[in-house]
Amino acid sequence: MESRQSESGTESEEIKKEGHLASEAKVHFKVTRFIMEAGVKLGMQSIPIATACTIYHKFFCETKLDAYDPYLIAMSAIYLAGKVEEQHLRTRDIINVSHRYLNPKSEPLELDSWFWELRDSIVQCELLMLRVLHFRVSFQHPHKYLLHYLISLKNWMNRHSWERTPVSLAAWALLRDSYHGALCLQYPAQHIAVAVLYLALQCYGVEVPADSEAEKPWWQVFSEDLTKPVIDNIVSDLIQIYTMDTEIP
Repeated sequence: MESRQSESGTESEEIKKEGHLASEAKVHFKVTRFIMEAGVKLGMQSIPIATACTIYHKFFCETKLDAYDPYLIAMSAIYLAGKVEEQHLRTRDIINVSHRYLNPKSEPLELDSWFWELRDSIVQCELLMLRVLHFRVSFQHPHKYLLHYLISLKNWMNRHSWERTPVSLAAWALLRDSYHGALCLQYPAQHIAVAVLYLALQCYGVEVPADSEAEKPWWQVFSEDLTKPVIDNIVSDLIQIYTMDTEIP
């Protein structure tokens, strides 16, 4: 009887833990969506936005979500990413864009005491993030790999077949959306680049010429240490991100 109660208690704790992790994942999804949309409005390029998302995810891998305001962390991540990727942004612009995003019906912010307190908070939070991350805020992103893989794949494919299907656009969109989750911290950049390309080809039913007769699959030509189970895991995580998107207003 005691053994059954113990097993029941363990199962209950695991269910609670899973529910808590799912709830946190939804918060991170919403906040990284904010980073991306705010980044676009600030004129940030794709790499700085990816760096901001990575800094955000990495910070919360080291700390607890309920210990900090995630949107303050996000604003500081944008500010820090701008410095890391040499696309410097003014804190005033970050605050104004963030305020309009979070309060779409409100009036523009005035330069009052609250504004200056928020500005100081972002600066202080940036220093905190640097300490927590041990000043390791430069990352290798999949973007350059995906660009090279797309060029190579285009040369392998029939030109008309390639132009008929937006595989390239789909792959870039999948890569961008992958930053809603923590895939950037879980897998090497090359593997993510191959996986989003693999999924894009699958979505449009495009087959790589002579792939079935080749000594190795096309994706292993791009990344020798990559295996099919790893691709499947990345694709599964991507699909979970899109599933989450349908659940969040």
